[in-house]
Amino acid sequence: MSIDRRRFLTAGAGVLGAGALLGSAPFLDRLIPGGQPGLLVASGLPLPPSYQARLPIPSVLRPTSTDATTDYYQVTAQVAQLQLLPDRTTEVWAYQGSFPGPTIESRSGRRTVVTHRNQLPHPTVVHLHGGHTPRESDGYPLDLITPSGGTVAAMAGMAGMPGMGTATGQPQRDYTYPMNQRAATLWYHDHTMGFTGPNVYRGLAGFHLVRDDEELALGLPQGPRELPLMITDRAFTADGGFAYPALDPDQGRPGVTDPYMNGVLGDVILVNGAPWPAAEVDRARYRLRLLNASNARRYRLELDPQPPGGGGLVQIGSDGGLLERPLAQDALELAPAERFDVVVDFARYRPGTRVRLVNRLGSGSTAEVMCFDIGTATVTDDSRVPDRLTTIERLDPATAKTTRTFTFQRGGQGWTINGESYRPGRALARPRLGDVEIWRFVTDFHHPVHLHLDPFQVLSRNAAAPGPYDLGWKDTVDVLPAQGVEVAVRFTDYAGNFMLHCHNLEHEDMAMMAEFATVG
Repeated sequence: MSIDRRRFLTAGAGVLGAGALLGSAPFLDRLIPGGQPGLLVASGLPLPPSYQARLPIPSVLRPTSTDATTDYYQVTAQVAQLQLLPDRTTEVWAYQGSFPGPTIESRSGRRTVVTHRNQLPHPTVVHLHGGHTPRESDGYPLDLITPSGGTVAAMAGMAGMPGMGTATGQPQRDYTYPMNQRAATLWYHDHTMGFTGPNVYRGLAGFHLVRDDEELALGLPQGPRELPLMITDRAFTADGGFAYPALDPDQGRPGVTDPYMNGVLGDVILVNGAPWPAAEVDRARYRLRLLNASNARRYRLELDPQPPGGGGLVQIGSDGGLLERPLAQDALELAPAERFDVVVDFARYRPGTRVRLVNRLGSGSTAEVMCFDIGTATVTDDSRVPDRLTTIERLDPATAKTTRTFTFQRGGQGWTINGESYRPGRALARPRLGDVEIWRFVTDFHHPVHLHLDPFQVLSRNAAAPGPYDLGWKDTVDVLPAQGVEVAVRFTDYAGNFMLHCHNLEHEDMAMMAEFATVG
């Protein structure tokens, strides 16, 4: 079910008309060369050479206790001094003292409880991105974990909205995740109102993997041949610190300086916290869990050289888990917060080959991501990629109870949804649990749109078919300038207020968020 382009682009009449959207496209092409929103922050030190660091793999966190139904974890956000660059240390805000934070692994259907503590100088909030999670554990942006608990005086508002006065916090918070969802690559990160951008930039992010019996039975690569890859871009000061153009580094006022309102880009690409790392791999299949955890940067990832015959990135999953069938791709485009699960068969290359993972949307230092150095030894590989992976229920748009339009655009001091800056507690929509709805996202600029609580299925782009990277269950969709995307969504299980927002973190911090309230 799709709609014609004119009706799509005029769907937000009174908010942003079709003429404004279409007329803005030439300007936006100049504003975003190479499809890249934002402005580059140049590092104040010489950049390290590529492929000198070894690829680190985040440690897997062990539960502090278990019972018949639940695994319990404890995670502390703290200041750490880490050597991300050669001959420099960087102050990082780190979960358990590492960047990325430790990986948490859950089994579908088995509850996970994570107790988060805060030893940082400022409040934090934790959101399990992609989690099917009750409202009280979803990471609502004012559910603060404070260094000392109690109240936070003069909590600043986002750009374009008044201050919040005071907000209540507590020194630790238990997040309960029922895990009634499919196997998927999730991630957890800070979600503090007005300060998500600087907090994530400083290091508050980590993987959370969900596994289930269906996926484990497929025979996909596992163990040391399963690599979670968190891709971020950062800039560094002369002394090795993170360079971020905050309006107020002491977090008395949210937002970035005016030149960076469109997004903050760095000139160093980090994978799992290491600059342009190298990974030694066997001539065998590897599963790569790709996560774009950058604040604003988009990536078009390709293998260089391509394997004979191409199609070296065999996509098996998206944000919400497995695709129905594997899809051989020459390239993958990732907006901030998107995940792609791929299998690469390095046996298709000659022994000793160096294969680079490159970014075709980058230039100079940001055109390189990492490399794989293929071994020469003969190894055993009993993994496989079946022709069929799973069955995905199709949400039938013909059964949709209603259609809603959300227009993302620049407005006043910040960014808006349907012409409004974010106001905590105000719901722009009240979907009923169990109903299928069609949601339209219309943009003036580039916005990766993220929906909390439940994933969705992309129905169309500009009244045409979904794009090549839209298959499967998604929780974040890359909406390009002057574009409209139509999705089918069905919220289930949990009533309450949840978030819809742009995942360009500078846009999010400058009020491009909204709430929807699910009702029983």
